[in-house]
Amino acid sequence: MSEYKTLFGKAVKALASDPTDAGAEGQIWYNTTTGSFRTVVQSFAWSAGGSMTTARQSLGGAGTQTAGLAFGGTPDTATSDAETEEYDGTSWSEQNDLSTARRYIAGCGTQTAGLAFGGFVPPDSNATEEYDGTSWTAGGNMGTARRILAGAGIQTAGLAFGGYTTTALANTEEYDGAAWTAGGNLGTARYTLAGAGIQTAGLAFGGNPGTLALTEEYDGAAWSAGGNLNTARFHLAGAGTQDAALAFGGTLGPATTASTEAYNGSTWTAETNLSLARERLGGEGTQSSALAFGGNPGPGAVGTTEEYSGSIYSPIAATWASGGSMNTGRRELGGAGIQTAALAFGGQEPATSNKTEEYDGSSWTVGGTLGTARYELGSAGIQTAGLAFGGSSVPTGDVANTEEYDGTSWSPGGNLNTARSRFAGAGTQDAGLGFGGNAGPTSLTAATEEYDGTSWTSVNNMNTARRLLAGTGIQTSALAFGGYDTANTAATEEYDGTNWTTGGNLNTARRTFSGSGTSTAGLGFGGYTTTAVANTEEYDGTSWITSTSLGTARYNVAGAGTQTAGLCISGRSGGTVTAATEEYTGETQVLDYKTITTS
Repeated sequence: MSEYKTLFGKAVKALASDPTDAGAEGQIWYNTTTGSFRTVVQSFAWSAGGSMTTARQSLGGAGTQTAGLAFGGTPDTATSDAETEEYDGTSWSEQNDLSTARRYIAGCGTQTAGLAFGGFVPPDSNATEEYDGTSWTAGGNMGTARRILAGAGIQTAGLAFGGYTTTALANTEEYDGAAWTAGGNLGTARYTLAGAGIQTAGLAFGGNPGTLALTEEYDGAAWSAGGNLNTARFHLAGAGTQDAALAFGGTLGPATTASTEAYNGSTWTAETNLSLARERLGGEGTQSSALAFGGNPGPGAVGTTEEYSGSIYSPIAATWASGGSMNTGRRELGGAGIQTAALAFGGQEPATSNKTEEYDGSSWTVGGTLGTARYELGSAGIQTAGLAFGGSSVPTGDVANTEEYDGTSWSPGGNLNTARSRFAGAGTQDAGLGFGGNAGPTSLTAATEEYDGTSWTSVNNMNTARRLLAGTGIQTSALAFGGYDTANTAATEEYDGTNWTTGGNLNTARRTFSGSGTSTAGLGFGGYTTTAVANTEEYDGTSWITSTSLGTARYNVAGAGTQTAGLCISGRSGGTVTAATEEYTGETQVLDYKTITTS
């Protein structure tokens, strides 16, 4: 038998600890500490993608993980949808609708050359539509009208098989870009099945009646038996080719499943499950780069998207951990700085406070007092160069005062043009930004002002006036999100130093919460809906994704730090003011080490 050195030209290294760089992939070493042979190999898993614009189920799909197409379906099982959406690897965008709204539809092809066929309008449909990347046009009708069928192939060489009219069907049809012709029948008539592959090398798996595990392979003329799925199911999705396919999701009958399996042309192997078990979902892509979208986890349709891909890294989930408690707990306070050098000031104890505290990443110490005690104020800057502006003061009401902190004491700065409270801030001490809020007891404002270290200048308004919102970023690249206009809002706006434009919505509409980070790497946490919430979300410059919740649901909090190292400071939990601090550590990636055994 050849030795490793003979095969690969080098000997197995003996190391006291596992290597930490990506160059370890595919290498074998002996860990002298654990007494084992180790390596790093690629593993596959599902991760969150951007949510669909419209939640729906029983829809069709085509394309790839970074250029996906979704069409048709139903939001409620009772009505048919004509909506079309395109996925760019990050987010979905609405496109021109199908000519005919329908659900239980099949599809194949690419994002710029898609094919949609069959489905239920009602009645059962034999219609075909072709997508050119912009709009849908009519193609040749199928020979058999049907719903809950499967598809494979491309726009000019499509494959349709199985489905249901008044009974399960075995019919196969082939499309040449203009017309459908009959192909060889499936060995087992079925519906609610999934498909993969191309017209001359297709794959059919799962389905009904009877919750099937059966797999069949098509050679362009006839179907033959392949290896059975490990988990029999129906209303599942598929991706890939005949000898490298992926099956995911579906239902076992009484319950949905997250099960994912990979096919090698002979047998199915269990892989990492979907994060969300669901049926009637859409799927597309390849075995190593798939997309799962929409579906029904029960009850109701979702817009959830997941991406399947390989990596030599394993994620360590984001966490919130307890930090040092403040000396004086308070609500509606200001915050600034980073996780290991933060600043908290003002607020209500319940009495209006002028206190300042400094955080070193472990504990809080008392700093210099504000000249004007206030709450619901704007804040920006760092621990040694903080900025406090506006807010409410008793008995004055809304104030315009600005104060600057030098790491020891506060001194007066230039007043805001519009006295206000319940607003948000961003930026630094000499390049600050204030936006939104209340200008008076009941008057919402969309006003935005920029600070140059001396005075404030009014600039372009936000698109929507609101109060109790969160903000982060810098003066020329800021983020405003959430808050309250006529109700809690999920709206996000992005500021480029001149104008505000619409960004991706929060997943949870809320008010009186806080954030940290930048406009392209933002963090939002806590807040109030109809009660205190612990929800945390991360923003990537386009869309928000849900992350690990705070340990304690709370609102009226202050924030500091970055997206990967955030700080949630004080606030209210229920009706009680808390002095608690929580520290956020974003998701990290570590090499996925494998121990080599002889078993």
